[in-house]
Amino acid sequence: MKKLFLSTLPLIFLVLSGIAIAADNATISTPAPAVNTMPQIPDVVNLINKATTDNQQKSTEWSTPVKLVMIFTLLAILPSLLAMMTSFTRIAVVLGFVRRALGTQNIPPNTVLLGLALFLTLFTMAPTLSRMNSEAIQPYLAGKIDMETTSKVCSGIIKEFMLRQTRKSDVALFVNMAKIPPPQNPMELGLHIVTPAFVISEFRTSFEIGCLLFIPFLLLDLVIASVLLSAGMMMLPPVMISLPLKLILFILVDGWGILAQGLSLSFR
Repeated sequence: MKKLFLSTLPLIFLVLSGIAIAADNATISTPAPAVNTMPQIPDVVNLINKATTDNQQKSTEWSTPVKLVMIFTLLAILPSLLAMMTSFTRIAVVLGFVRRALGTQNIPPNTVLLGLALFLTLFTMAPTLSRMNSEAIQPYLAGKIDMETTSKVCSGIIKEFMLRQTRKSDVALFVNMAKIPPPQNPMELGLHIVTPAFVISEFRTSFEIGCLLFIPFLLLDLVIASVLLSAGMMMLPPVMISLPLKLILFILVDGWGILAQGLSLSFR
């Protein structure tokens, strides 16, 4: 047993010396420098500032679904806007009075009269539409202003046009019904007050023009009826005689041209 221990003693010393050398090498050797994967403080600050700026820009701009809803809503109410906020109302009513004064039932047809009223509306509204295009639509398409600013500019321009055609008494009527103090500047009023005042004023103006147009044709009907009555032609309808005469008179004086010119110049 003693000989076995003495024979294995050099082997034990050799193993212990190897373990000690390995431990010393592990202690002396320097570790490899670690790669710094953390972002620097200035980079983090820049990222935070950029994210904050993007969020502010997104919060001030309308999203695409909201823009689509606004566009489709505008297209849905476009006929009402055309009839109530432009010169279309006055022109269409006056053309209807002219057809009734001439005595023709459906000539010109409704489609023709409405088409003429539409193009006369575009003609009279051309300065206003051109101003809206240059001050609101083109800057929005160029990205200079947002959609909210565009809507405010367009509403201000169309409001200015309506107020030029509206009587002060009609505006005061709706201001009193709304129970709000009269503003120093009528442009401060909302469209919910300006629009009905403008429509009522347009109705009154168009009825006045229609009555003035009715008078010469009515006088011609009275003269024809008196002549037929004095001649004893009681069974002959006066309309059969007065209608051709009214048409000839209207054509000779270039009635459509005078009517289109008068309607165009009646807007300020």
